[in-house]
Amino acid sequence: MNVESILRNKGRNVITVRPEVKVAAAIALLRRHGIGALVVSKDGGSVDGILSERDVVHALADYGDQALGREVAQLMSRRVITCKPDDTVADLMALMTERRIRHLPVVEGGVLTGIISIGDVVKNRLDEVESEATSMREFITGA
Repeated sequence: MNVESILRNKGRNVITVRPEVKVAAAIALLRRHGIGALVVSKDGGSVDGILSERDVVHALADYGDQALGREVAQLMSRRVITCKPDDTVADLMALMTERRIRHLPVVEGGVLTGIISIGDVVKNRLDEVESEATSMREFITGA
């Protein structure tokens, strides 16, 4: 199984935010969409950074409520690890575990084409295990 197959099931919609948007507005986007990270992009196609819940918590610890008035560009993670549509789920699991990240923007030809979360990876793996278990039961029972 690869990234492309996950995107086929979940969709390619990515919520992005411009770098000059205030953090308070970015937090509202996270809440409204029930997501844990926003891809920061000047044009909706590039990946200029990522703003995660972790980035927000760190900023609140460092700056208090003044963090809310800062621009996303001041708090975002600039070194964004991305993946490609043909990357395997096993590769993603290893990368996410090793780097301790929960969101991977999917980039193809330099353009943002989706995002994969740790939840997407876990769901995919659970679906695979359930399918394997069903196949084994059918084989054993001769169904």
